[in-house]
Amino acid sequence: MAEMTLKYLVIVVFAVALPFTYAATHPEDVAALGNLYTSLNSPTQLTSWVASGGDPCSQSWLGVICQSDSVTELNLGNLGLSGTLGYQLTELTSLTVLDVSNNAISGSLPYQLPPNLVTLKLTNNQFINGLPFSISNMTSLTYLDASHNQLSGSLNDMFSELKNLRTMDLSFNSISGSLPPSFANLTSLTSLFIQNNQFTGDLNVIAGLKFESLDVENNQFTGWIPSTLKDIPNFKSTGNSFSSSPAPPPPPFSPPPPFSPPPPSTPPSAGPPSKSNVARNPTASVSFSNSSNGNSILNPRAIAGIVAACILGASVIILIIVLFRWKPKANVFDAEKYVIATVAPQMTASKGVKENVEHGPLESTAYTASLKPPPSVPLQTEVSPSKKATKRIKGPIAASAFSVADLQLATNSFSQENLVGEGALGRVYKAEFPDGKLLAIKKIDITTSSTIQKDDDFMDIVSNISRLHHGNVAELVGYCIEHGQHLLVYKFFNKGTLRDVLNVSDEAMKQDLTWNMRVKIALGSARALEYLHEVCQPSVVHKNFKSANILLDDEFNPHLSDCGISAFLPNPERQVSTQMIGSFGYSAPEYVMSGIYTWKSDVYSFGVVMLELLTGRKPLDSERPRTEQSLVRWAAPQLHDIDALEKMVDPALKGMYPAKSLSRFADIIAQCVQPEAEFRPPMSEVVQSLARLMQRATPNKQKSGEELN
Repeated sequence: MAEMTLKYLVIVVFAVALPFTYAATHPEDVAALGNLYTSLNSPTQLTSWVASGGDPCSQSWLGVICQSDSVTELNLGNLGLSGTLGYQLTELTSLTVLDVSNNAISGSLPYQLPPNLVTLKLTNNQFINGLPFSISNMTSLTYLDASHNQLSGSLNDMFSELKNLRTMDLSFNSISGSLPPSFANLTSLTSLFIQNNQFTGDLNVIAGLKFESLDVENNQFTGWIPSTLKDIPNFKSTGNSFSSSPAPPPPPFSPPPPFSPPPPSTPPSAGPPSKSNVARNPTASVSFSNSSNGNSILNPRAIAGIVAACILGASVIILIIVLFRWKPKANVFDAEKYVIATVAPQMTASKGVKENVEHGPLESTAYTASLKPPPSVPLQTEVSPSKKATKRIKGPIAASAFSVADLQLATNSFSQENLVGEGALGRVYKAEFPDGKLLAIKKIDITTSSTIQKDDDFMDIVSNISRLHHGNVAELVGYCIEHGQHLLVYKFFNKGTLRDVLNVSDEAMKQDLTWNMRVKIALGSARALEYLHEVCQPSVVHKNFKSANILLDDEFNPHLSDCGISAFLPNPERQVSTQMIGSFGYSAPEYVMSGIYTWKSDVYSFGVVMLELLTGRKPLDSERPRTEQSLVRWAAPQLHDIDALEKMVDPALKGMYPAKSLSRFADIIAQCVQPEAEFRPPMSEVVQSLARLMQRATPNKQKSGEELN
């Protein structure tokens, strides 16, 4: 009897404890909410919330809704919250609703957001920069509202998989650039609000979507409004520069073939043709008709079509044969001689070849570029300028065409007073247009390039550059290819380059470069490289990453320039120019030894820039003692020595940095400047590390060895 009573008691205890066992919130959700609470400056209005531990689901944390042990909704709107959103939201894998609207939350949006969101409300805060690329993976997202913030830069081309998105509101920000091509894939989108931004280009990419509401007011759109959009019940388009003239005619219509076979008329008794017959002769069901006596004979129109096709095919074959036989032998000889003289010696560098094969497609660009032959004897006489202008461009260009006359006027005929920079690719000029807009004009000297032989090659590269869209990448505004000139047009940034700011003699200006600002610049630059390496299709290796190519806007947001133009870099066999010497301090060991450049070489260069941010020193400085002239060689052995590390810090910071943040910053540098390429991390890992560091950084003055709270 006692044994039976004990059994019943155990069952009762388990029955009572079971609900509490299942109520315990998943540890990863608890950690994510704890980090969010801290990042929001531990607000008292979030009742029951704690920085670590706790049980959000069973303790009824304000705004938290759970199912079982997982957090499924966060409703934190209209609570007067400040701070940032932290860096652990991606751990909330069961979260479907995130609402932080109508607060005062600031900073960049977290690089990783909860992956399975259905509703995302960010409106009426103080978020800066752009939308994170992690949104591209939110295939369940149906509602996105990021309006009334301070978002800037252009939108990443990241919307292809958002098939369920029905409402998107990005209004009242400072987003620029054209609408990304992937907008055309938003097949469920019925409401789009992008008014009061700085969008440019046209609306053609969204012409095929079925909108109920569309507001594009107060932007910088041009071109014609597609007729399909004019019929939308709630369409607002004022405040743009749309053309009022009649829209151009549609592309020329291709008429159908002269013969149009009638539909098949199969006798009832014959039945459908067998699959094997259709597979062998796909035209069998449309190339024959029934005669009056029931026998199948060739349709006269079909016979005419077959004869015409045969004649056309024979003509093409004869033309190809003639062209091949006519090709001058001198060109073949020149190409073979070039391959023997240039490529064969490179093939003997077995270590470089082996490394290139192991790295795969990302590294192939550096090697295959050397296989292009030098300019050969032209196959035809030179084309007149008017004919050159009508050459067909192989890919679409999402940038504007400028005339040489307009650029000369804006730069005062490319005067010395407007010269703002000079590098291996050419000179950069400041251009001021009549409407007050400031742009930067880069004059490309294509005679130094081994891959640019003609205007079409230049335009292919321009087309590729114009498709790069990221908030931390300097976006191509336009181009010019007239009278032998090859010019690229970019937005002008008043703060200049990171190198200029780090080496400025005015200490007052350098004081703006606080520790937090330096971490922010490193993070933005890392995101730009991550976009090039891991997001772009095809991927892009920068090949010239340095502080002189990091442009800063008025808020010290970094914008990486010279992206996608590595094909313009000078021939490796040419004499090294004085402009290229400044890049040597950034060169990875494998590139110096073998000439092989990979995305891991970019990571090394990024580590050198981080060292510049840490120390305020130049990568190469001949004015310093011999042992300190190479920044990496001097700094790398000291990165894990806390006492030596504090002595390395830029004196301009005057000790205003958190000790722990400094140590973690140095750890990231040490990983990036590893001599062995295989040990360097991908940029996605660097971004994650810097994002965590950015969240933890504080502006308080820290003494040697003092811990960060």
